[in-house]
Amino acid sequence: MKKVGKLALIGFIAGLVLIAVMKVIQWVTGSPAYVLLFNFDYIPVVNSWEPVWLVGLAFHTLTCVASAVVLYYLLRPFGMEKQILPYVAVYSIGGGLLFSLTALSEQPPDFSDGEAWIWWTLGHAVFGWVVGGLIRRWI
Repeated sequence: MKKVGKLALIGFIAGLVLIAVMKVIQWVTGSPAYVLLFNFDYIPVVNSWEPVWLVGLAFHTLTCVASAVVLYYLLRPFGMEKQILPYVAVYSIGGGLLFSLTALSEQPPDFSDGEAWIWWTLGHAVFGWVVGGLIRRWI
C-alpha cells in the first residue's frame, strides 16, 4: 500500500507539472490546449456537476493519479516500470489520441488545431518524463 501512495503522489505532482507546462505554453503561444486539461463536458452526467472549475480540476487530478498507478503496474510484468521512456511514449501517444475528444466539445481547442495538438502532446511527454523520473527515483 505504501507503494500505491507514492505512485499517487507522483501522479499528483506530475499533474501539477502538466498544468504549469500547459499554462506557460498558453501564455507564450496563445494556444488554447490548456483548456482541454479541465474539460469534461463530453462525459454524460459528470458534465452537469458544479462548480465546473472544481470538477475539472478533480477530473484532471484523478486522471493523472490513476494513470501513474495503473501504468506502473502494467509495465511491471515486463520489467519496464522503472524506465522513463515507456512513460513518455505511452503518455505522448495516449495524450495525442485523447486530443480527439475535443471534437466532442464546444470548448477550445478545435479538433483541427494542429498546433494545439503538438503542444498538448508535448505537454503529455513532459508528464511522462516526470512520472517516469520520479518513479525511478522514489520507488
